[in-house]
Amino acid sequence: MFVPCDRGGGSAASDFKGFTLLMPAVSVGNVGQLAIDLVISTLDMTKVGYFYTDCLVPMVGNNPYATAEENSTELSINAEVYSLPSKKLVVLQIRSPFIKNKYRPFCEALLSWVKGSRCARVVVLSSSHAYQRDDEQLLGTPLRYLLTPDLEKAVGGLMQELNWKEMEKVAAYPGISDTDKVLHIPGGGITKLLFTESCSKGIQMAVLLKFCSEGDNIPDAFVLVNYLNEWLQLVKSEVSAV
Repeated sequence: MFVPCDRGGGSAASDFKGFTLLMPAVSVGNVGQLAIDLVISTLDMTKVGYFYTDCLVPMVGNNPYATAEENSTELSINAEVYSLPSKKLVVLQIRSPFIKNKYRPFCEALLSWVKGSRCARVVVLSSSHAYQRDDEQLLGTPLRYLLTPDLEKAVGGLMQELNWKEMEKVAAYPGISDTDKVLHIPGGGITKLLFTESCSKGIQMAVLLKFCSEGDNIPDAFVLVNYLNEWLQLVKSEVSAV
């Protein structure tokens, strides 16, 4: 459940009508979470509240976006919400792993909040194990996207214009039968469940993900944010003429 903080403006901070909700999946390399940190710090977003849930491992730490002594003593917890009204953007940052068997309750709580706060769409930043790609996924870019049917109607054409590659379905029984294809996101954490639940509930959701491996995943986060920016244009891109 969303709990607004004092500086967020109280009840006004709970209404995100027409906003895009941006959030990470806790996935391989923590790429989604690193990318969300990059978005929040680059856009200098304001914290408007937190997402109270028993589905995440409890944690508390210092303000990760401190810029001066005055705000360096602020505390941050496992799920916080930031907003940038000028761009109709709200961000949920998740900073700790999920408790076992709590994926589904979290999905239900999150999607209920999305509907209640009247967000226009949800964008999930995620990642998947590079070593578990099939032959088709080894070709070309390591970036992929998924759209729920409701969002496909609105932006499907744009994705084609951007030349983006949709996440391929893979054989359910590799080596035995290639006719049955399923969505498989190894290392993607809650990504697949969140996407399939959004499809069934008629929620507009996009998943942007990158195939990667554990290690120094900061470069992967930059690549994923640039991928997001191609679509949402959160930061003006500087294209040099050749």
